[in-house]
Amino acid sequence: MLARLAQDQSGNTLALIAASVFPLLVMIGGGVDMGRTYLTQTRLQQACDSGVLAARKKLGSGVPASMPADTEAAGNKFFNLNFGIGAFGTVNRNFAMTLQSDMAISALASVDVRTTIMQVFGFKSVAVKVSCTARLNFTNTDIMMVLDTTGSMADTNSGDPAPKIDILRQTVKSFYDQLEKSKPSGTRIRYGFLPYSTNVNVGGLLRSDWMVDSWTYQTRKSAPMGSGSLTWSETYVSGLREDLPKSLGTSCPANTAVYTTISGGYNSDGTGAGRQRIDGIEYNCTTASDGKVTINGVKFTAYVRDWKVTSDNTAWLYQPIKFDVTWTKGAGSAPLKIGASSSIPADGEPLNVQPLWSDFQGCVEERDTYEIDDYSKVDFTKALDLDLDLVPTAADDRTRWRPMVAGWVFDRGMWWDGSGSWIVNPVKERWDYLMPYWAGLSVCPAPARKLDTISSATLDSYLKSLTPDGSTYHDIGMIWGGRMISPTGLFATENADVGGVPTNRNVIFLTDGQTSPLDYSYSTYGVEPLDRRRWDPASPKGGLSLKQVVEKRFAVACAEVKKKNVTIWVISFGVTLNPVMQDCAGPGHAFEAKNASALSDTFSKIAQQMGDLRISK
Repeated sequence: MLARLAQDQSGNTLALIAASVFPLLVMIGGGVDMGRTYLTQTRLQQACDSGVLAARKKLGSGVPASMPADTEAAGNKFFNLNFGIGAFGTVNRNFAMTLQSDMAISALASVDVRTTIMQVFGFKSVAVKVSCTARLNFTNTDIMMVLDTTGSMADTNSGDPAPKIDILRQTVKSFYDQLEKSKPSGTRIRYGFLPYSTNVNVGGLLRSDWMVDSWTYQTRKSAPMGSGSLTWSETYVSGLREDLPKSLGTSCPANTAVYTTISGGYNSDGTGAGRQRIDGIEYNCTTASDGKVTINGVKFTAYVRDWKVTSDNTAWLYQPIKFDVTWTKGAGSAPLKIGASSSIPADGEPLNVQPLWSDFQGCVEERDTYEIDDYSKVDFTKALDLDLDLVPTAADDRTRWRPMVAGWVFDRGMWWDGSGSWIVNPVKERWDYLMPYWAGLSVCPAPARKLDTISSATLDSYLKSLTPDGSTYHDIGMIWGGRMISPTGLFATENADVGGVPTNRNVIFLTDGQTSPLDYSYSTYGVEPLDRRRWDPASPKGGLSLKQVVEKRFAVACAEVKKKNVTIWVISFGVTLNPVMQDCAGPGHAFEAKNASALSDTFSKIAQQMGDLRISK
């Protein structure tokens, strides 16, 4: 029986099946549990990525020392939405973000995946860990900031803690800090600045041979007009003049003042001018009815004065006069002489201005243009101001700029109270017509800065120089913003791509107001109602107002800038976005920022689109 049993094979199949059950369970259980683990890992990675992307987007252009609470909350929210507690039967979920020194946000996410079949073999759970990082990535980038610094920038938006100009400074600085910390090694980011208002201050960027040698200004010279009485006036030069205490006496002391003529003298008609020194005491006494004398005295010590005796028969002949302006220039390609002053006489007659008012601050009048009658067909051979890439030639003054000398310009026919009417032809007048410089209508903004890398300290110093003043001429801002960033124009050599790597070029055009030119102003096109280079108020082409002309030229300039493969971003700060500017920027590139917080968010959006917010790990 035992022999037969040993030779019987009928039970072997059951034994073999029983022996194979355990390996099969391991294989099947491992497959099921590992499949669940891989699925969990994939979804956990997606949740981690969404969390850091949301956090990095929320961080915006700020440069905090540690993770802001709202940034952390945004990251956690998106992580939780994509991987909830207990998802896929997991336990011990954890998600921790870290702010890196380059403003990237990294995170570690982990869960334990509870097993099913594998528990039989002692494997209770499988640990799953993933990491992720979101950062802004930049290629070589040029950013030209065209900044409205008109008078309204001194106002404060509702709910903001400071005037708009201060908010602008803070936001631009944060934007700069964010980009500088985010840029990869070897990447070049350059910043240029163009403050604009009634005009732009670009003289410091121009070569001397790009400026004309002479130019005609709406000014005046002295001219006789009838008869009148004599008037004495004097101007202090140096020394001391002291009023002595009033006293009483019986007689008036003798004057001890000695008058010494330094220069000048009287004319035959009693008028004249000169310089005089006085030393000693000059008495002026009055005698009362009781015989008592009131003594007033003035003591002079090395006192020097310029004196003038004029007759009110002298008037002014207001007319255009050509001046030599070479005093603003160096030799050839040398820089212009910013701050230079001149007392050049007009046709042999001295102007009634001081050298302080005949200085060159750096603002310029535009080169030749014409009054456009069809803005869909602009003739750029005539509208040289709108040909952004045209480089001036010394042989053609039409292509060259002209220095603005505000102290020489008068609004002929217009009075200081706003009354009067424009007089195109020369006119003789005894009184002073409105002078834009004295009236604050010829504002020269802070100097522009060409595209270049810039240190944080230099940026701080430059932003502090921005002063809100002047009227809103958007067109000249876009014209010069385009000139300064164009890779094929005035600064082609400096703006060329580096090392064969294409440059991402951007204009950020920020304004806080609607177009508001003022015909009283001395602007980059002269005194508009008198010079009539682009607008004739007596018979305007198409019946356009000066405001409409400015906006149409802005649109033309914007289109020309885009042809240079430049992205234009427009921000309206504290006001409704101008439709002309919205059309200029196009979809996704025009923003309204009502307050400081919104402005910061806007710059953050621009930074994210300008760069590349993405998962890098």
